[in-house]
Amino acid sequence: MLDTRRRAAVVGFLVAALVLAGLFWYVGAGAVAAELADADLGLIALVGVTALAWLGAWALVLRLVVGAVGPTLPYGDSVLVYAAASFANNVTPFGQAGGEPITALVISSVADVEYERGLAAIASTDALNFVPSVLFALLGVAYYATTAGLPGRLGSLATVVLALAVLAPAAFVLGWRYRYRLETGLVAVLGPALARLSAVPWLPVPTPDGLERRVEGFFGAVERVATSPRRLALAVCCSAAGWLFQSLGLWVAFRAFGVTIPFYVALFVVPLGTVASATPTPGGLGAIEAVHVLLLTVATSLPAATITAVVTVHRVGGFLLMTSIGGGASAYLVATGRAVLTEA
Repeated sequence: MLDTRRRAAVVGFLVAALVLAGLFWYVGAGAVAAELADADLGLIALVGVTALAWLGAWALVLRLVVGAVGPTLPYGDSVLVYAAASFANNVTPFGQAGGEPITALVISSVADVEYERGLAAIASTDALNFVPSVLFALLGVAYYATTAGLPGRLGSLATVVLALAVLAPAAFVLGWRYRYRLETGLVAVLGPALARLSAVPWLPVPTPDGLERRVEGFFGAVERVATSPRRLALAVCCSAAGWLFQSLGLWVAFRAFGVTIPFYVALFVVPLGTVASATPTPGGLGAIEAVHVLLLTVATSLPAATITAVVTVHRVGGFLLMTSIGGGASAYLVATGRAVLTEA
C-alpha cells in the first residue's frame, strides 16, 4: 500500500515537472530566468512571510474546528498539524483529496480522537476555506468588470465563478439534508467491495457494521461543527484572512519585479487557480501555476515572461517552502510519537 502511494507520488511529480517545463518552454525559459535574476530579494522574502501568515491563519481555522469535535488543541500543535496537512497535500496526487486521509490520522493521534472525527475536522476545515475563496473570486471579478469590463475569456470565467457560488452551496445543502440516505448508499456500495478486500491478510478492512459506525461518526462530528455558529463564524473570518495573505503574497511578488497589479486581480486569481489542485499532481503542482499564468495574462497587459517569473516565486517558491516546513513538522510529530501514519 505504501509502495503504491510512493509510486503515485513519483509519477505525479514527474507529470508536474513536465507541465512546468512545458510552461517555461512556451513562455521562454531564458526570458523567465532573466526576470528572476532582476527580482528584489527583500520583497521575495516578504512573499515568504505572507505564506507563513497564511499558515498561521488556517492553523487557527483547524484549531477551532477540532475544538468542536474534541479537545481544543494548543495553537502551536494546530500549526504543526496544519503544516503536516500541507505536506500531505503537497506530496499526494489530487491535492487535498489525496492528503485528507493522512491528515485525519495525524489529527486523530495528536488530538486523541477517533479517526472519523479527525477526518470530519479536516473535511470541515477545507469546506470552510472554500467559502471565502468563492466570495473573494466573485468580489474580484465583479470589481474588475466595473473598472475594466470583461473580455471574452474573463466573461466565461465570471460565469464559472457564479456557477460555483450557486451550485456548491446547493450541493452541500442537499448532501447534508439527505445525509442519512447518503450514509446508507455508501455502506451499500462500499460494503461488498470491502468484504472482497478482507481476503488480503495484511490489509486491515472494517466490517460492514464497522463501516456504518464510522460513517455515522463522521456525520456526527460534522454535525457538531455545524451546530457551533459562533465558532464557525470565527473560523470563516480566519479563513478569509488566510486568503487575503495569499493574495497579498501574489501582489508583493509582482512588486518584487518592479510592476504593480490591482489587488482585486490577485483576489480572484489566487482562489480560482487553487481549483486546479484537484488535478492528479502532488498539491496541484504545475496545474495551478499554468492556470495562474493564464488568468494573469488575460487580466493584465504584462509580458508573459514577467507573469511566469512572478508565479514561479509565489507558487513554486511557496510550494517548496510549505513542503519543507510541513515535512519538518510531520517528522517531528512522528519522531516524538505524537502522530502516526497508520491507523490502529
